[in-house]
Amino acid sequence: MRRGFTPWADPNAKPIVRFDAVSKRYANTVAIADLSLDIYEGEFFALLGPSGCGKTTLLRMLAGFEAPDRGRILLAGEDIVGVPPYRRPVNMMFQSYALFPHLSVFNNIAFGLKQDRMPKAEIAEQVGKMLQLVRLEGLADRKPHQLSGGERQRVALARSLAKRPKVLLLDEPLAALDRKLREETQFELMELQSRLGTTFVIVTHDQEEAMTVAHRMAVMNRGHIAQVDTPQQIYEQPNSRWVAEFVGDVNLIEGKLAANANGVVLEDAQGRRFRAGDGAQARPGAPAAFAVRPEKLKLALAPPPADTLNTISGRVVDIGYLGDVSIYKVRLDDGATMKASVTNATRLAERPIGWEDRVWLSFAPDAAVLLTA
Repeated sequence: MRRGFTPWADPNAKPIVRFDAVSKRYANTVAIADLSLDIYEGEFFALLGPSGCGKTTLLRMLAGFEAPDRGRILLAGEDIVGVPPYRRPVNMMFQSYALFPHLSVFNNIAFGLKQDRMPKAEIAEQVGKMLQLVRLEGLADRKPHQLSGGERQRVALARSLAKRPKVLLLDEPLAALDRKLREETQFELMELQSRLGTTFVIVTHDQEEAMTVAHRMAVMNRGHIAQVDTPQQIYEQPNSRWVAEFVGDVNLIEGKLAANANGVVLEDAQGRRFRAGDGAQARPGAPAAFAVRPEKLKLALAPPPADTLNTISGRVVDIGYLGDVSIYKVRLDDGATMKASVTNATRLAERPIGWEDRVWLSFAPDAAVLLTA
């Protein structure tokens, strides 16, 4: 499902979830401001943003735990504002998992099915399917305190899926797991969502998590959506300085646009000129910035040929060794700093660039993204 899955690009496709001009305020605080968003059936969609941006409020409104002050929330074409949570074909998995400590794994998963008065034989069959789905066969009789954190997370996921919701809502579901287990579970979630075809909507502040699991994601800021697109597009083509700085590391070269027939040229305060490969909206004289990701920068001890584009020099002031890559912090001659990411293809002892070394940074024109907002 992940390969070639782009229903948002089809003008005839109808979203399974639509937020239509939704607003929500708490006293004097605006949580959601006239927000519109479409999510499609079978999509793994992520809501990403800093604390207080409104992403959890949006999820809770879809679940029915909060009501919008204005606007509509459509699920499969039906306005569900005013419909109580238990009558909505959605289910929510909470960050705390909210498992019943006195119930076994089996009875935790079966809880919602029993509330719906499903026959015992059907409950047993459905719980068995869920246990197999999340690979917890053999643990049905255990209590939550007898499980690891990852196993408790799987129980909560199985319970959320047992009633076969049209949309599964996940509120920071992996936050309690350690880094390695969290990374493993991300791929398990992707595989599970792909096999089920259920629409997943996840709230997270973890950028790597959102970019790993999601078909698309919405980057939120102060109740607004700053950008909606695939993780690749948001990372490679951010639409503003804020998005560029929030998602991943970035170097911003500030200046003014200069007229040039061979592309977009930016001139900084020191008179240095840099070229980007694209910028149809460029207007000569306007303030702008080039966004360059650290991994797009080339780092060298020797100055490049005189005709090399987009070159700048400085001195290494810090090095962060992360195992697979090293991050070099370079202070430029004007006092500004830039970061370059270099893959550690050789042993640490063989690294040719060290602290206080004079270095030259360069980047290809197509590595720079023009930002005017």
